[in-house]
Amino acid sequence: MKYWRKPLDADELKVQPGEIHVVKDRCKGCGFCVEYCPRDVLELSQEFNVKGYHPPFAKDGEKCVNCNLCELICPEFAIFVTQVVSEES
Repeated sequence: MKYWRKPLDADELKVQPGEIHVVKDRCKGCGFCVEYCPRDVLELSQEFNVKGYHPPFAKDGEKCVNCNLCELICPEFAIFVTQVVSEES
């Protein structure tokens, strides 16, 4: 996303990264989390779960900004994000 101006407090705010957890056997492979991830962190895997679907995995987990959109949009509650605590604070 490209903004038309830089926010005034952009230098003061630090984005807290998130760690994505997927409950593979609960996933039904709808792909909503992959489609609507704003940072393109998720991708559908080639492996199958117990139900026969392709669950997502974090292809680039360092890009996750802990927006929690994937866990809000998942109809099966198969994905959740935890905040990574940085030691720099």
